[in-house]
Amino acid sequence: MRFYLSLFLAALSFSVFAGPTTEVAKDPAALKAQLQDYYFDAARRGDVPMLDTFIEAGYSLDTRDDKGYTALILAAYHGQSAAVDRLLAAGADACAQDQRGNTALMGAIFKGEVQIARTLLTTNCSPDQRNGAGQTAAMYAGLFNRVELLDALKAKGADLNAEDPLGNSAARLASGEIRNAPPR
Repeated sequence: MRFYLSLFLAALSFSVFAGPTTEVAKDPAALKAQLQDYYFDAARRGDVPMLDTFIEAGYSLDTRDDKGYTALILAAYHGQSAAVDRLLAAGADACAQDQRGNTALMGAIFKGEVQIARTLLTTNCSPDQRNGAGQTAAMYAGLFNRVELLDALKAKGADLNAEDPLGNSAARLASGEIRNAPPR
């Protein structure tokens, strides 16, 4: 499979530079979509040798799917720690957000992937980065009772008292106090 992917990557590169007369270039959008599918599938499955093939070929690590997911977000969400490590080492953007503003760290916390979350906490991302709903990674940790991560988030500089638009903070969420309506 890796051999075929290398050929596929070479064909894509050739089609980009060879012009529209080559057989491969007849449907470059379909070729690009298929290549992207292979890349994201490798991240979901934790197929590090396949990811290495993409990395060695110079594939854009922060390519996004239709939901804004990057390979790093998918690997973190699916508990693929070796893939997360490899993508980070290769320069994947740990701060990238999907269309809802969620990051790989938020996905790892949501899924209970504590070790992956700890790895992502070592990156240069702000611990108070917010998603589209105004939530931070610390709020996720509080909401999903990942109290073992609250201290690590605080040590990284997270504001455990920061509030989302409903008035929820990581500290309140960790204590079980959830607000579903905007404060008055």
